[in-house]
Amino acid sequence: MKSTILEKYGEARLPRYTSYPTAPQFSTSVDALDYEGWLAGTAAKTGVSLYLHIPFCRSMCWYCGCHTTISKKDQPIVDYLDTLRREIQLVATKTCQLLTIDHVHFGGGTPTIMQPQEFIDLMYLLRENFVFSSRSEIAVEIDPRTLSDEMAQALGHSGAGRASLGVQSFDPAVQRAINRIQSVEQTAGAVTALRTAGVANINFDLIYGLPLQTVSSCIKTTEQAIALRPDRFAVFGYAHIPSFKKHQRMIDEATLPNAHQRDQQAEAIARTLMSAGYRRIGLDHYALESDELVTAQASGRLRRNFQGYTTDTCETLIGFGASAIGHMREGYIQNEVPLGLYTKRIAAGQLATTKGYRLTAEDRLRAAIIERLMCDFEVDVPEICADHGFDAGILLTGNARLKMLANDGVIDIQNGFIRVAREQRFVIRAVAASFDAYLDQSGRTYGKVA
Repeated sequence: MKSTILEKYGEARLPRYTSYPTAPQFSTSVDALDYEGWLAGTAAKTGVSLYLHIPFCRSMCWYCGCHTTISKKDQPIVDYLDTLRREIQLVATKTCQLLTIDHVHFGGGTPTIMQPQEFIDLMYLLRENFVFSSRSEIAVEIDPRTLSDEMAQALGHSGAGRASLGVQSFDPAVQRAINRIQSVEQTAGAVTALRTAGVANINFDLIYGLPLQTVSSCIKTTEQAIALRPDRFAVFGYAHIPSFKKHQRMIDEATLPNAHQRDQQAEAIARTLMSAGYRRIGLDHYALESDELVTAQASGRLRRNFQGYTTDTCETLIGFGASAIGHMREGYIQNEVPLGLYTKRIAAGQLATTKGYRLTAEDRLRAAIIERLMCDFEVDVPEICADHGFDAGILLTGNARLKMLANDGVIDIQNGFIRVAREQRFVIRAVAASFDAYLDQSGRTYGKVA
């Protein structure tokens, strides 16, 4: 039965629904003037999240889907950080009062590619322009291969409490196939350095579906990672889109596992993690019982954003840096992607916004339903529709995708309450897609569901 469902729904290319509408719907109809107005209307006492994008790495991992640039020299990074600081100050002048920060996330690229003092100075600038409290969470994505003890100390000194380490796979054959050589010892050293510096919460990223990967190698990698006892795991399926990410052409497609093999790998990782005491969170995250993600899931407060599953409830996300995406009450905004254009806009004293999306009331309704499905695997459609002032019929009547999923036993629908069958949760993205009004309008390619 599972293979039939996998064949029917698992090969479709669908969004990961870390936002709705998704980025392909962004357009130049939303610009810097819109963003400026949205910033001015942000309430000072409302919790705000910040995302800072550092788009540099020392070498290219061939599986990577991020916006990043390879730089062997430090000067381009120094110049970029100077522009980033200018953007932070510029954005701060557009708000009526100092905004209160609940979460800060440094992503990339490799955020820790900067020098330790540069990170300290950047955090000091953020504290000058925004209000932080002892509850503000600061999280940083880290490449364990390049993390120095000095940088770990700088992270701890600056108040970082969470680090997300890319592991992907410890199998040497897989690592050679994706151009990312990273030993267990390097990773363990990074974990020790971070914990010694006071960065207490550790996340690991694993990937299945990589070239030459097998169920056996996935299990071994997971067991080696568990031995380091991170608080959370995020387990993603590799999205092979060489037409969009040209460096992925370096991967031999003949060595990629098929949909059935990908599913076997994902489930093997899941079983290994849960046997070790990790609780499954949503589709692809795992956390120890003591982690706040577990509490949020149990209480129905689990959220989903660009970083995946989270406890971040902020309505406002301000993105800094080239390609960074922000989310305001009114909609989404994205900065210029090319570094040169981003730098030029900021140097001219202009916000770097190049496109975005203005949310409609129906968008907010559909986003709420999709998020609950992705987080809880069930949703009361009439209840959410009533909260948003809509008749549930607009989403349920004539919904061919929902009817097909129900006929195949993937979901059960009772009076508009949808529950995904436990054994079919691996195609939750296909269920969420039933409420995506724009799915068939986009030519964008997404990663496989499996």
